[in-house]
Amino acid sequence: MRDLRQGPKLMKLNNATLSDLPEAILRPRYDRAGLKAGIVHIGLGNFHRAHQAWYLHRLMQQGEALDWAIIGAGVRPYDADMREKLLSQDCLTTLIALDPSSSSVEVTGSMIDYLPIEENNNTLIQRMAQPDIRIVALTVTEGGYFIDPATKELHAAHPDIVHDSQHPTVPRTAFGAIIAALRLRRDTDAGPFTCQCCDNLLGNGNVLRKTVVSLARLSDPDLASWIDANCSFPNAMVDSIVPATGPNELALVQQLGIDDQAPVTHEKFRQWVIEDDFCAGRPDWDKVGATFTDKVHDYEAMKIRILNGGHQVIATPAEVLSVKTIAEGVEHDLIGRLFLKVASEEIAPLVNPVLGMTPAEYVTLIHGRFSNPQIVDTTRRVAFDGSSRHPGFVIPSILDGLAKGTPLQGLALVEAAWARMCYGSREDGSTIEPNDPNWAQLNATAIAAREDSKVWLEMRQIYGNLAEEPKFAAPFKAWLDLIWAEGLEQAIATYLSA
Repeated sequence: MRDLRQGPKLMKLNNATLSDLPEAILRPRYDRAGLKAGIVHIGLGNFHRAHQAWYLHRLMQQGEALDWAIIGAGVRPYDADMREKLLSQDCLTTLIALDPSSSSVEVTGSMIDYLPIEENNNTLIQRMAQPDIRIVALTVTEGGYFIDPATKELHAAHPDIVHDSQHPTVPRTAFGAIIAALRLRRDTDAGPFTCQCCDNLLGNGNVLRKTVVSLARLSDPDLASWIDANCSFPNAMVDSIVPATGPNELALVQQLGIDDQAPVTHEKFRQWVIEDDFCAGRPDWDKVGATFTDKVHDYEAMKIRILNGGHQVIATPAEVLSVKTIAEGVEHDLIGRLFLKVASEEIAPLVNPVLGMTPAEYVTLIHGRFSNPQIVDTTRRVAFDGSSRHPGFVIPSILDGLAKGTPLQGLALVEAAWARMCYGSREDGSTIEPNDPNWAQLNATAIAAREDSKVWLEMRQIYGNLAEEPKFAAPFKAWLDLIWAEGLEQAIATYLSA
């Protein structure tokens, strides 16, 4: 990599400069001008560009799927900034794979456009309604599906859902836009498309179906039935650790002499396991490493419980103890051992093996991936939106543990650490800034829980009836009391010595 102190002239990344990239950097071999759209993807964050867009790019490198190019889209005002950055560089992305032993760089080109961000989503609706679009995919974060984690039903009273049900032709949400586009496709005989969830949710296709069909039913029951009968919602497991882009990541790409406004760093590991249920066709992603199987749930459960749940096991106490990255958390004597014990003894026994991988082997794999010091994945990023991530990634293991009689002490400690984190301060006295869409409620509840731990578990939208389960509520109270009396490190040490 070039030394920035030499002041290299940065080359603006775009179609015209692809041939001028350094020879070691992989770049599209296909004619991007000849690509035709087949997919609209809503939510163009780093993960999508390092994962789904990469799989399609690699397929295009083989001369296939050239009529499946991606059109990017967003439904929130903050998406406009990413749109401007990507359009300025012809929707190209520099991917930098980071590994302790080696790194590699690749420019991907499977995305060809990014639609305007509009309050009424009209352009998005009209584009999805065109018959060449056969898949509409989403990465909108785990908490973005308006599903109550306790009831598993649509949050019908949410202001955005109320708006979309009452004004279905000018929706605010991605789901309302999908429904409006499907109404047009039904009425013009353009046919259905596949709705593909790419977020970390157990049964993510089922969750997306629930959101779309339930929302449609509020305004047009006949359309809801048509969608339910004709559209497909494949379940899938997606996996790769992809940090946020900040000054360090921008500096990395600049050291290559490239002016990329939105580069992406990621680990070398990728996995995509998909249910083969596509009502309007699909690319042959399996030719470039994806897996099509009817056993998606087992892969999902292993990954979500051990990797995503394990992320919370590390990030939550790490925030309280001022440990800045996941890799540093793994190296921390107490936090690293906490992850291994909780994952091995309290989570892995509750998931099934998959082809070629036992749960115990998966814990070892994840420990190694989390340890990668080249991946600067902050604990703050991983701990973000705990009100969605704990119900999605941690609490299912608690409920299974209660049902099967397996140990819960470590999981109770993790939840007590989250309550301590939401108090809003670290043990060194520094402030934990708001890091959750529901931070005000979490913070107020955490403050009250310092005196009465049961208050925390009575957040039924997160914990359901766990406040009434003594096998969990009792250790939770004991850990939270110990944390406040002697500190989180002492609590973890006590758990590890048991």
